[in-house]
Amino acid sequence: MKVVVTGGAGFIGANTCRLLAEHNIEAVALDDLSSGFRSNLEGIGATLVEGSILDDTALDEVLPGADAVIHLAARPSVPRSIADPWSAHEVNATGTVKVLEAVRRHDVGQVVVASSSSVYGANPTLPKQEDLTLRPVSPYAASKLATETYTLAWGSSYGIKTLAFRFFNVFGPLQPAGHAYAAVVPAFVDAALAGRPLPVNGDGSQSRDFTFVDSVASVLTRAVTDRTHSPLPVNLAFGTRTTLLELIGELETILGHPLEREHREPRAGDVPHSQADQTRFRSLFPDVEPTPLPEALARTVAWFRSTGAGAAT
Repeated sequence: MKVVVTGGAGFIGANTCRLLAEHNIEAVALDDLSSGFRSNLEGIGATLVEGSILDDTALDEVLPGADAVIHLAARPSVPRSIADPWSAHEVNATGTVKVLEAVRRHDVGQVVVASSSSVYGANPTLPKQEDLTLRPVSPYAASKLATETYTLAWGSSYGIKTLAFRFFNVFGPLQPAGHAYAAVVPAFVDAALAGRPLPVNGDGSQSRDFTFVDSVASVLTRAVTDRTHSPLPVNLAFGTRTTLLELIGELETILGHPLEREHREPRAGDVPHSQADQTRFRSLFPDVEPTPLPEALARTVAWFRSTGAGAAT
């Protein structure tokens, strides 16, 4: 079996390629290395092809013979999309159409794509059930809604087996920190290990359904090996709800000392609370068990330490 992973040198992509290779699946990563790294794929048995999903030639190089595509390539980050909305649209919306058309050209039977819980936006209902009215509040959220909508429309129109997952705050090893658009878990862990105050946007009461990357990679692998598909979008999270202050408390327990916080203004485009309804997910993957947050966070801290972060501590 051959699976092409767009964005395969990135955080989620490389973890997924590793697991695919462990299942003796030929994993081919297509990545322009704009946010991914060659080192993420070293020694895991996956093939890296450097190229962009916006380049038809690159897509035509990797897709022949593929049984499935896991489409993870994206321009991430809500704040980044607010600063540069056109690039978010070009990569996340136009890029998805290019992938889907390449899938058609090469008669690939299945496409699994990454959408985002950000599509729920300003809708305050919890937990987030997939049939809720969607109210995106950032260009990133709008572009990820385009990602899932185009994918499901291509599935309906052209007979492709499609599966559009809405990811919720995925974290874990290989997730980069140390830049303006870093996600909250790597930003907190990086700061904690370096002895800096943790940057908290707002009062810290915001809640998220944090999802460990190994759990996500496991579901993505199961989806392609079992040929799972759905005409409707599916939340990929496990119904937990953790505030940022509770997350800091977990970190303090792991590290064994209190952590200083630096409260900042809330970020534009952020939503206050997010939690997945699992009903549709469980109908497709009834036996998947997530890694508990304390264990997942401890493994993430261990990975950061292994990379040399936290020399100050």
